[in-house]
Amino acid sequence: MASSKVDLNHGRIGRIESLDEMASILFPGNKNHQRVFLAVFVELKWADGQFLKALEPVADKHGLSRRVLETVRAKMRRMGIIDHVSRFNKTHGYREGWVFSNRFAKSLQRLAEVSASLRQRKGSVQERKDRDSIHYI
Repeated sequence: MASSKVDLNHGRIGRIESLDEMASILFPGNKNHQRVFLAVFVELKWADGQFLKALEPVADKHGLSRRVLETVRAKMRRMGIIDHVSRFNKTHGYREGWVFSNRFAKSLQRLAEVSASLRQRKGSVQERKDRDSIHYI
């Protein structure tokens, strides 16, 4: 059985050239989830102002299951790829709907920064903290 975990293998990430390859990394082993991801991403990308009032019409348009749509939508939102906009949001004209989010990209950038920062040697106090952290896990 294929894993449903996101596959952040540096080699695969380095070879990404298309949206379907990104879908296979974010939703490995599940073609239905990949198809829904692609439909939502493409429809949102080409929508006026990159704003969709609802995602259900996307599933209907492409003949996709609404149940799978909700699963993928929730995962995309947790990852920070899309975000729900409230009707009280002035930025989007007080309309309720779905937009792309910057949280995914910012989180990956932050992860890279933290990784680089933690590799730097900073003295004996930091060395003790680092070595102590091994025993807490």
